[in-house]
Amino acid sequence: MQPGLSFPMKILVLNSGSSSQKSALFELGPDSGDDPVPPLWEGKLEWSGDKEDLHIRNRSGQEIRHQSKAGVHRASVGTMLENLWSGSTAVLKSASGIAVAGHRIVHGGRKLTLSVRITPEVKREIENVAAIAPLHNQAGLEGNELIEKLLPNIPQIAVFDTGFHRTLPPEAFVYPLPYAWYERGIRRYGFHGINHEYCAHRTAQLLKRDLSSLKIITCHLGNGCSLAAIEAGKSIDTTMGFTPLEGLMMGTRSGSVDPGILIHILRGDPRDPRRNPRDAALIENVDHMLNHESGLLGISGASSDMREVLDAMRVGNERAQLAFDIFVYRLQAGIGAMAASLGGLDALVFTAGIGENSPEVRKAACSKFSFLGVQLDDARNSSAKPDAEISSTGSRVRVLVIRAQEDWAIAKECERLSDAASL
Repeated sequence: MQPGLSFPMKILVLNSGSSSQKSALFELGPDSGDDPVPPLWEGKLEWSGDKEDLHIRNRSGQEIRHQSKAGVHRASVGTMLENLWSGSTAVLKSASGIAVAGHRIVHGGRKLTLSVRITPEVKREIENVAAIAPLHNQAGLEGNELIEKLLPNIPQIAVFDTGFHRTLPPEAFVYPLPYAWYERGIRRYGFHGINHEYCAHRTAQLLKRDLSSLKIITCHLGNGCSLAAIEAGKSIDTTMGFTPLEGLMMGTRSGSVDPGILIHILRGDPRDPRRNPRDAALIENVDHMLNHESGLLGISGASSDMREVLDAMRVGNERAQLAFDIFVYRLQAGIGAMAASLGGLDALVFTAGIGENSPEVRKAACSKFSFLGVQLDDARNSSAKPDAEISSTGSRVRVLVIRAQEDWAIAKECERLSDAASL
């Protein structure tokens, strides 16, 4: 362990996005155990247009809620973090109480697959793959730079969302494209790995089984959605790919589509004499439509939020019904594919915003899998609060709802590296 680090440790976790910044402070030590613990303090900033929403709360119940005109993002985040040691939600006497900071970095590329202390070399590698996930990786780097200024003497750890999928076999990560493209780094990377890995370990805990004996499908269903096939604790297949756009239908992302559609759109209208297939503005427009105007929002026309789609369904909105049906259809197809990759199934896990809070989606998703031995208990499913089992007593496949705990998982990685003298 680095001199100066002592247990229990105060670990600050930053989950930096393009339109939000989530932060949490955990206290962990040798006796923390494997069960997730609530943070001492958590803060969230969200930006929408020219507005900025701040919500802070600590374990004692003190809260701050504030909406204002959006300022410089980095300055706003710095002001939010100062509430850790000053003001009504303070849980520290000073900034020096923080021992280490952990960052969720969305894309690590081929080289950064394990959690690591952030050095100038690591930052360069994160920047090198930023073109694949420009909004997310750049936000992570800005979070790192902010902590360097606020807390210049503490170690910082990068935990990669792609890292868990480093165990994918070649047949799963190499696309059937010109092999030279693969040599340039175009391959399946997979995402949401921090939560997929956590849910696999949590499943083994809840079932009181050795993780090495389990075949698990984890369904991370939020605004972003992905599945992972996990055998003996290792990811062997996943639905997201080179970018987070591939795979399941999502809140505003299309998921997988026929690439011929994109070629057709980029060719433009043949009747338009001004058309140019290399028109940069057109390409950017297609990218925006696929990532921000598709998915639940694009089909329903109502919302990217499953709760609002369900509300619209209940009053007879046919497009909302279609959006739900497509979401479930693609989810079922994905689960079936993951089960085939595993060659069997012991546990099916639902997690993240939709997975944890929509019994309708869980019931519909499971409805086609009785042939695999999936039997849902309707009463358990309707009333489930994570972490809970929702399968019936006779179900051969155990079905669980598990709360996403990315921040806690990142904090545990920081603790592990500290304990291993890796800092």
